[in-house]
Amino acid sequence: MSTLASVLPKTEFAEEVRWGLTRPLQRELHSKYLYDDLGSALFDAITFLPEYGLTRADARLLVTYSSDIAAIVPGPVRVVELGSGNGSKTRHVLQALRQLQPRVFYHPIDVSASALSRCERELADVATVLPSPNSYLDGVTQAVQQRQPGETLLVLFLGSTIGNFERPCAHAFLCDLRRRLNRGDALLVGADLQKPVERMLAAYDDPTGVTAAFNLNLLGRVNRELGANFNLRAFQHVALYNEKERRIEMHLLSSTDQTVFIAEADFTVRLAAGETIWTESSHKFSPDELPHMAEAAGFRVRDQWVDREWPFAESLWFAC
Repeated sequence: MSTLASVLPKTEFAEEVRWGLTRPLQRELHSKYLYDDLGSALFDAITFLPEYGLTRADARLLVTYSSDIAAIVPGPVRVVELGSGNGSKTRHVLQALRQLQPRVFYHPIDVSASALSRCERELADVATVLPSPNSYLDGVTQAVQQRQPGETLLVLFLGSTIGNFERPCAHAFLCDLRRRLNRGDALLVGADLQKPVERMLAAYDDPTGVTAAFNLNLLGRVNRELGANFNLRAFQHVALYNEKERRIEMHLLSSTDQTVFIAEADFTVRLAAGETIWTESSHKFSPDELPHMAEAAGFRVRDQWVDREWPFAESLWFAC
């Protein structure tokens, strides 16, 4: 779970909703649409829940090792963050870099305009913030175009956002990212590790219902932006563990037979009681598979740090 950034026109949003809701075996809506301004705010709330230890583990590692990371990556360094949110965890990296160079340029990439505004406002004291409301790869391309001679790019991909991709898609994405980087550029990747199933499920189905609200907001967004008439009270949030794929899946389960019209997409979808819409996957990893992922995409692993309280890995890769 994390802020997967994508900025698309309404027509493209409508086309993807039509495609996902007319799939024959499993209806789905892409997880990138979870993160409008309201969704991003709800996700921020999730990170404070006691059941959701991922964000705190990510932050602990950054607090502990940011100085090491800054010392390892050759400067001057320009920082790019994929799915930055409000950039709160990134402050530690930026502060460590400021100890080594007089000025740090920081390119946060996110779908949420409010998150980018907050990011720019709250990190202006440690970096020159250049917000980018783009898709990940377009945002990286933009940052690459602004890099100065001699600068190294440090790309941050925190919070286990890599886990939102299907494993083959994660490989393809990392390869696409590598092609935009120079040899010697760095990538810091956060990845949530496998742990007892009950502990993982609790992180995606909290008793206070914040994650349920986050998930249901996706249908609310389709209502608001595409003129649909989903009855959010007729859906239930469901989290389950797919053991074969090693991932948590979030679904929205229809509690009754219902018919929904989506005006902007000009189509009607009929849902049966008990049918689900798949909204997000959060793949979990073993520490050993991350170096293989790096090498397959054209990176070499420099270091890997693991949080023991909530098994989570922060890995520093360099483009070969």
